[in-house]
Amino acid sequence: MNVKPDFSKNANRAKTAPAFLSVWDMHSYYGESYIVQGISFNVHEGEILALLGRNGAGKTSTLRSIARLGDPEVRQGEIWLDHQPLHKMASHEAATVGLGLVPEDRRIIPGLTVEENLQLAQIAPPVGWSLDRLYDLFPRLGERRKQEGVTLSGGEQQMLAIARALARDIKVLLLDEPYEGLAPVIVDEIEKTLIHIKEQGMTTIIVEQNAVRALELADRAVILDTGGIVFDGLASEVLENEELRAEYLAI
Repeated sequence: MNVKPDFSKNANRAKTAPAFLSVWDMHSYYGESYIVQGISFNVHEGEILALLGRNGAGKTSTLRSIARLGDPEVRQGEIWLDHQPLHKMASHEAATVGLGLVPEDRRIIPGLTVEENLQLAQIAPPVGWSLDRLYDLFPRLGERRKQEGVTLSGGEQQMLAIARALARDIKVLLLDEPYEGLAPVIVDEIEKTLIHIKEQGMTTIIVEQNAVRALELADRAVILDTGGIVFDGLASEVLENEELRAEYLAI
């Protein structure tokens, strides 16, 4: 009899005091389809967490649930950010307390320049991320500030989408497939940026099909399989565990 290995050492942890971002027993649905099936995990302030799994494991649904977008619908569980109950908030309220989601399709607003996309998102007056600071972080955007955002290259649009999230002075950056379709040299540039903002205290959750790149960037990893957590631990543990990678990430 073959016994399937159990990598879920912390996957069913008991409810404890909130971390910087805490998800407790979250259940999410698309209609009657049960997608996120009672997951719990913590994210510590200033760390990068890689949220990984095969296609259909529930990664994007988890991000969207945390961001309180209403699709999928969270029907049970609690989500806390810096001691504030996100599970009691609508999406616009969650955004005002510090969540910034960068979706896979980036959603750059047509007809607006780079600078207008940033100004539209920016709080007034900016507390942490002024336009000058954003342009220092992304020099290419500074060079193209008067160019329509949707005419940028794919990599530049991803930079704009991240900068637009930061412009709202967020506490947690949620990235859904940020490397999708990008050349390795652009991925390198984006990773350097993510490391830089981490050094300044930003907390980040990254969903990424390029699991090795995400693991090399991240401090910790949570791996999902069919809507549940099968691993919660150090990213380095996943990189060193060939059996775990083969079982749940196909790498």
